[in-house]
Amino acid sequence: MLRAIPLFLRHSATRRRSVWRSFASRRAGLSSDDDLAAAREWLTKLNSTTIPRHVGEISFSRSGGPGGQNVNKVNSKATLKVPLASLLPLVPRILHPPLQTSRYYAARTHSLVIQSEESRKQAANVDACYEKLHQLLTATAKDLIPGETSAEQRVRVQKLQKAANEARIKAKKLHSSKKTGRRSSRDD
Repeated sequence: MLRAIPLFLRHSATRRRSVWRSFASRRAGLSSDDDLAAAREWLTKLNSTTIPRHVGEISFSRSGGPGGQNVNKVNSKATLKVPLASLLPLVPRILHPPLQTSRYYAARTHSLVIQSEESRKQAANVDACYEKLHQLLTATAKDLIPGETSAEQRVRVQKLQKAANEARIKAKKLHSSKKTGRRSSRDD
């Protein structure tokens, strides 16, 4: 027997996702300007070579797919296993929860497992693993770390808020005068 799911429960997951995106910096405890500035600075300095190579361990295995004897004989597939305990101190706090929900996250080992078998060379596959880790960190950071607001944009937003507030008050006064006019016509 199927039960109907109430409407408010169907859309609650969508609402939670939008709240997470709009208030991510506040919920992660990065509401202070110093923390946000540090996170932005970390993001600008991040590239695939700044990620320490000792943060994880690399293992090699046989690659799959077509390739003939090379695939059967050579261990060219690289697997990078990065324990979150060693990675999390290197990244801003705002990135911790999304890394634990990443597609690379292995819950049993509490680590990120990234594999690459794109090349026939071990060194190229190792570099590709670190590049994938860099892409994961960059994409997650760009989604969650808000950009810096310029002074002109702040002034523009303040003017828009002030204009909206004045329009709201004007509409309320108009509505009030309309109701007052109706009241006085009944008294006559």
